[in-house]
Amino acid sequence: MAHNTWFQFKQFKIIQEKAAMKVGTDGVLLGAWVNISEARTILDVGTGTGIIALMLAQRSQAKITGIEIEENAAAEATENARNSPWSNRISILHTSFQEFAATSQNQFDCIVSNPPYFANNIKSADKNLAVARHSDLLSFSDLAKAAKKLLTTNGKLALILPADNAPKFIETAKCSDLFLSFLTEVKPTPQKPANRWLMEFTQKPQPPEKTSLSIRNDDGKDFSPQYKMLTHNFYLKF
Repeated sequence: MAHNTWFQFKQFKIIQEKAAMKVGTDGVLLGAWVNISEARTILDVGTGTGIIALMLAQRSQAKITGIEIEENAAAEATENARNSPWSNRISILHTSFQEFAATSQNQFDCIVSNPPYFANNIKSADKNLAVARHSDLLSFSDLAKAAKKLLTTNGKLALILPADNAPKFIETAKCSDLFLSFLTEVKPTPQKPANRWLMEFTQKPQPPEKTSLSIRNDDGKDFSPQYKMLTHNFYLKF
């Protein structure tokens, strides 16, 4: 996706002039994919511009809290939420997930995150981009432990990760009694290996359901019917 200063969806607009992480396919995938049919309260960890929070507001009647540690992103997420049709149901907080989990008295039916995942890679010279992309400030262990604390009994954790990082999170989550319940392997095209995993975790061990999704058709030129169906309520072009 082009990194413009704004991105227009069917029912809302995302201002992304100052936030380090712009609107991208990962966030849109998670926002369209996660099952929130029974959620009354949702927490978006690392909300960035607020894209996932806004998508979930469009899809539900839930009250949504987005938390973001990076100041510029938190400010733009606040603006995007305020300018949306669901401003009365979205709250954006400028804080870390660890601090929020330590002080919050609330629990959530669903926690979603498009988390930082680079642990050992060379960091970007852009400090804000480094915060958004690297896991130094939110390790997999911290994410799983805090999510476990904040979930309701039947609550779910949903996130998207690169395929090579996802198995590590699955094992880390088990240590916090969070167990993979649903997995969608995301492929660039049907013939290529999956490069992203969409994952749902619950607090009850069970054999996970598994599906796959291709972003584009075999020739790579057009988006697949699967992807269009998943995201058609959001993208103008679908």
